[in-house]
Amino acid sequence: MRSPTCAPPSRESSPAWTYPSSRAAPIRTSEPPVAESLRDRQKALVRQDIQRAALRLFAERGFDAVTTEEIAAAAGIGHSTYFRYVTSKEDLLLGTLRRAGAAIVENLQARPRSESPEEALCQASLRWSRAFVADEEALDHWRAAIRATPHLLDRVAVVGPFERAQLTKLLGERMDAHPDEDIRPGLLVHTLLAAAEFAFLRWLERDDPRGPTLHQLTEQALEGTRTQCWK
Repeated sequence: MRSPTCAPPSRESSPAWTYPSSRAAPIRTSEPPVAESLRDRQKALVRQDIQRAALRLFAERGFDAVTTEEIAAAAGIGHSTYFRYVTSKEDLLLGTLRRAGAAIVENLQARPRSESPEEALCQASLRWSRAFVADEEALDHWRAAIRATPHLLDRVAVVGPFERAQLTKLLGERMDAHPDEDIRPGLLVHTLLAAAEFAFLRWLERDDPRGPTLHQLTEQALEGTRTQCWK
């Protein structure tokens, strides 16, 4: 099996923080597209305000001590409005991480077919790690909150079993190998994701704000899977 090169990522970008979808009534298709687009932007801004308010409160007081009423008040909305945008308080803290696997799968699907399987998965993971640190203020609050609530983090993997299976299938297609009969696609997925998750935990534990970013650590970890890095 070839070693992943993990070359510097391309200049692609994707949102760092995603928000729970609204449970409001569907938008009527008879409305002009411009009005619908404006409405979507307004909803996104409300979700962003809720997310930032929640992360700030979680960082200051701890996840368990903050109520949904307090989050709504901090975001400047009513309690009933809050529940039109948020599926659960836990999702405000863990939702972004839970969606990491789906983002990496989507990134892998978008990689050029000319790339090797190793390089494609490396770049898919690096695109996620780069986007994850785009909002520094929200990220600092999130890290402080999650470090104070380790029992929640223990229930979430950066990439869950379902997404791992999807990634294995996608790499199998690139390698022209059936994952049930060939160990290589699954082994490559588990090897590279183990490196990426190690980088995530290392980043989460650090206290030095001047230290390497999640993206930098992920790049180092993926590069470290190469055989020559152990010499």
